[in-house]
Amino acid sequence: MNIKKILFDELLDKVEKPGRYTGKEFNEIIKKEDNSIIKVALAFPDLYEIGMSYLGFKILYDIINKREDAFAERVFSPAVDMEKLLRERQIPVFSLETYRPLNFFDIVGFTIQHELCFSNILNLIELGQIPLKSKDRKEGDPLVIAGGPGAFNPEPLANFIDLFVIGEGEEITAEIIEIYKKWKNQKQDRGELLKRLAQLEGVYIPSFYEVNYYEDGKVKSITPKQEGIPSLVKKRLISNFDQISFPLCPIVPNIDVVHDRITLEIFRGCTRGCRFCQAGMIYRPVREKSVDNLIKLAEEILAHTGYEEISLSSLSSSDYSQIEELITKLVDRFKEKGVGVSLPSLRIDAFSVNLAQQIQRVRKTGLTFAPEVATQRLRDVINKNVQEEDLYSSIRAAFKGGWRRIKLYFMIGLPTETNEDVEEIVRLINKVEHIGREVTGRRIGINVSVSAFVPKAHTPFQWEAQEKRDILSQKLSYLSNRLRRKNISFSYPDINRSYLEAVFARGDRRLGEVLERAHYLGCKFDAWREQFDFNAWQKVFSESGLSMEFYANRERGDDEVLPWDHISCGVKKEFLLREKEKSRKGETTPDCRFDSCTFCGVC
Repeated sequence: MNIKKILFDELLDKVEKPGRYTGKEFNEIIKKEDNSIIKVALAFPDLYEIGMSYLGFKILYDIINKREDAFAERVFSPAVDMEKLLRERQIPVFSLETYRPLNFFDIVGFTIQHELCFSNILNLIELGQIPLKSKDRKEGDPLVIAGGPGAFNPEPLANFIDLFVIGEGEEITAEIIEIYKKWKNQKQDRGELLKRLAQLEGVYIPSFYEVNYYEDGKVKSITPKQEGIPSLVKKRLISNFDQISFPLCPIVPNIDVVHDRITLEIFRGCTRGCRFCQAGMIYRPVREKSVDNLIKLAEEILAHTGYEEISLSSLSSSDYSQIEELITKLVDRFKEKGVGVSLPSLRIDAFSVNLAQQIQRVRKTGLTFAPEVATQRLRDVINKNVQEEDLYSSIRAAFKGGWRRIKLYFMIGLPTETNEDVEEIVRLINKVEHIGREVTGRRIGINVSVSAFVPKAHTPFQWEAQEKRDILSQKLSYLSNRLRRKNISFSYPDINRSYLEAVFARGDRRLGEVLERAHYLGCKFDAWREQFDFNAWQKVFSESGLSMEFYANRERGDDEVLPWDHISCGVKKEFLLREKEKSRKGETTPDCRFDSCTFCGVC
């Protein structure tokens, strides 16, 4: 089947955005096929414009294609219109570089950014004409791998993924390719390949573990089935973050994507210790790139792409130890070329007029603050470690620096939250609006974004229940009614989607049956409001005899075996329990970068 010919002659004029499927972008890498070369498909379970914005995807593409014995090509979830055409013509989903079907590759690696992409992973496996379940795959089928933040509780996908990479993928990717290459040359069975891979730190192979349950549905035990398999899988951590490979010639997309700019990862990790934040736990310890290295990277990438904006990426960019020096040097170096600098999100206690003025010397980019909550009591519960006046002083600095619109992030449904905490969000926004008028003499614009708390694995709040849907809906309605003004844009989540996210975020292996049923019922793109079908999910849970409330709305006992207890992010469970108890008392824990060690276990 000549997929390329069919695509260009018969399909592209029938879909909404043909540029999603054509490939042929600037900086795309195409290698000649050779029997000795290991062929890797990097599969992103969402649309092209989402996947092409993801830095981790670009890093792995660059690392693999630098090797002489391997190549990587990209595969994205086709939109609904293209999927319909592929199914009608029985055409497998294909790579953008050479239009090869997914089942042609030796290794298929999925990126799991969040739990609402689980159904898309199953859909892509099936569209790629690969057996859906790992137990049904033979020697000629691709090795299906998954990694990313969503892999830190891999159990709901255990039936479908051969191997999970836990932690950072830059170095372990090369080791997996080396083992696969030797196994392929020796022509051994698939089980032998998995045994060899299981010896790598950071590799979790679900089929090598047995899970037992109590009658009430709680997990009883998770144990290896054979000797030599670790009872605790430790996350992989790269050895030298400043010198690790970084893509200097990233692909320039054919169409507008979500983040169409240079992304510079300035540091990795965060020790602020927000108790709801999974990223702040799983990416520890903090490791920075040097200013000189970042300047060199920016120069190289600009020369190879022609972008006009540099986004400084990290969990909290203003926490970078040399942030003012970095921004000053970047702006000085590139202002004549019209290249701007942006900080995606700022802590509310780490902003200055000087920093604001540096950023806007070239171009006013967006400015986002994340207060999360609006009362000091709740700030202490979640360990935000800032005062309300910190926000107001930062807001004043922003308006004095010339901004006329800012974005504020909040979260509702956090443990111990009261109606007063929600009401205070409105008061805080009113105060910000007042400061804006006071400083600028005119009405300012405020984008307010509210999300619902989802308890996540490996956090101090992993034991907490998600608030019931009807209560969350009432809180959102209250905020929506009180913030209905021309100069305020208010965005909020679909509570049912947040509910499903909570179900899978703390789900166990039994949810594999639910996922499979949902897939065959047509569930996909659950993160997209127009595609999400909550009724279908309720139906498959009912048919499977499992309760969504059991996973989302149930508080876990301190001594309960959690479905991810055999996966270690480096942070000790004892530390998380201490943090949970401190949250109940409203006690805070300082950042170990600026205070004493908190004994989280990572170091």
